[in-house]
Amino acid sequence: MIALELTTEQRNAVDAPFEVCVALLGAPATGKSTALAQRASRARELFPQADPLIVGAERPLEDFAVAVLRESGVEVCLVDDAEAELLFREACIPLFELAWNDFAENQIDPEVPGLRTPVRFFESAFRLIRRLRDAGVEPASFLQRALTAATEFYANPPNLADPRLLAATKNTFHDSLDVRPNELARQYRREVDLAKILAKLYERYVELVESGGRMTARDAAVAARKTIESDPQLALRLRERHRLAFVDDAQSLTAIEVRLLEVIFGESLGGVTLCGDPASAVSSARMSAGDAAFARAAVRIELTQRHRVPVVEVHRDVTPRDEAERIAERVEAWLREGVAPARIAVLFRSVRHVALYEGALLERGIPVVVGGDVNLFADRRALDALALLWNVYDPFRHEWLLRTLAGKSLALSDASLALLSREPPDPQRALFAFDEEPAPTARTGRWDPKRDLRLGWNVVRGELDEALSEEAVSRVRRFRQLREGWIDAMQTLPFEDFVRKVWREGLAREGDPGSARGRAQQSVLKRLLERLSDFLADRPEAMLGDVLEYAQERMTNDLESSVPPGAHCEGFVRMLSVEAAQGREFDRVVVANVRPGAFPRWYAPDAFLFSPRYGMIPKENSGDARASRTAKYTFYTFRMKSAQGYNDRERRAFEYALSRARKNVLVTASGPSTRGVTAPEFLEELR
Repeated sequence: MIALELTTEQRNAVDAPFEVCVALLGAPATGKSTALAQRASRARELFPQADPLIVGAERPLEDFAVAVLRESGVEVCLVDDAEAELLFREACIPLFELAWNDFAENQIDPEVPGLRTPVRFFESAFRLIRRLRDAGVEPASFLQRALTAATEFYANPPNLADPRLLAATKNTFHDSLDVRPNELARQYRREVDLAKILAKLYERYVELVESGGRMTARDAAVAARKTIESDPQLALRLRERHRLAFVDDAQSLTAIEVRLLEVIFGESLGGVTLCGDPASAVSSARMSAGDAAFARAAVRIELTQRHRVPVVEVHRDVTPRDEAERIAERVEAWLREGVAPARIAVLFRSVRHVALYEGALLERGIPVVVGGDVNLFADRRALDALALLWNVYDPFRHEWLLRTLAGKSLALSDASLALLSREPPDPQRALFAFDEEPAPTARTGRWDPKRDLRLGWNVVRGELDEALSEEAVSRVRRFRQLREGWIDAMQTLPFEDFVRKVWREGLAREGDPGSARGRAQQSVLKRLLERLSDFLADRPEAMLGDVLEYAQERMTNDLESSVPPGAHCEGFVRMLSVEAAQGREFDRVVVANVRPGAFPRWYAPDAFLFSPRYGMIPKENSGDARASRTAKYTFYTFRMKSAQGYNDRERRAFEYALSRARKNVLVTASGPSTRGVTAPEFLEELR
């Protein structure tokens, strides 16, 4: 190890007392993490019997929460938000079917804000429940707060004719402020019913989580806190075992995580060192409470000396394609200068739609791996791979069969596909149709004779081979022969070996072996196979069909994300979302697509909001209403300056992206600049 020369500020941080809560604060590149590491090393020397609790990007607090639960005999499996959404969907089914007794007994009116669009209601409700879990608010407490706040607001409504409120509200929504007492009373009743519905859904979700043991990080933190609170001896053992805690990136701590630390180290968090930058809380999925955590500190040490200031360059191109080419050109130049690919990153606010930028890099032979809020299962390379597995399992899922037949491996023309979809001149129909007639996959007994669909039969049986061209029939017969071998492999080989065999024999390779496109394809396939194998390991009884249904559910889930592990990133340029870049540094950085709607993203509030002071704030004015928005929503967005606060958070995310560079950062955008207020121009502000 190389001993680093610490500054006076860092030395003060290392030598600060250990028996109290200490906050190490500073902007990026001020050496906070270095000081924290040295402080932890010094603690090990002073307290050799202790096992300090280390929390950071490599060891998140959720791992500690899970360990506590398992030590207490609680069976727990850590899942992500995408899988938790499936649990919440189960909780919502009786609501959408109007099967609750509360509806039949007229205790709740189903005509509540947002419920006319079930998908949007579902998404908004789940986002709200995740935030409530982050804040440590239980269902009963949520309902009590919502009802109390609603009563207080409508009993003494604010001045809705305030000139400042009218001036700040678009003319389109002035009608929402023109309300009479009877209209406010009607909106109050709708809001109360909405709060009751959400509380009931929240309560059911918690029941499903606790009964099944499948928990997100926030669920595990809630359960661990409850477990420790109910067992004082466990709290004492944990305190004696760890004695000290060192938390990096503490600005991202949620309220429930702070409470988890409290039940071990006390309300004053004695022995806890918090390290972070309050301005670097950029996550949009977590309701962070870093400021509240830092406020507990008895000793605050601010590091001000910046150890690096990158050279910043901005450029705007005419079209996104021009921008992508410029980025690829600059990355190529950095690589020629000797910069390692892993030390270069292209950062976006979101990486859900970056195929154009990825393609420009691959076109120049630059391997790139995408991580962040990208959906791995929706990647075109993953879809081609999943299609082959569907072809083995069920050739009558024609959307997948068509993808294979038209893909690069078989490349059948539209004319050939049209022929394969026709009835043969003399179809060999079965004399009798048995209910248990097996599918062409054989041995499964899944086949439904009503699904007598021609494309699948013609490909599997070859009844239209003579109508195809010589080249087309050769390709179809080759696929048919491979598929028969894959069916046998499905029955005899371990899952991973079977999948590798199918992909090796059936997928078209992108580029030559070792090329940028080839390596990128292999990286996607490795990550996909890991995800499928993890699902199977978690459910040993699952069959291939279950694995494929899981992949299809993930393919359409907006909460899906994929941060590639380091083993798959050697020799790759990173293309990351800002949140996926948290805690990472690179020598050269491109912050790309910095234009309104992309970075910052458009401000699109949920169907309803929640505030401890104001309770539920529904956006939609449901029922027999003249205005489209509720008066409370219009007032709240003005009072809290919601859009401005959102853009300020997006601005912090932009500044954080710039701080990920050690030496050079290039900021790019495309299209003409605007003077937008709804979504500001960060590139022009930087310029």
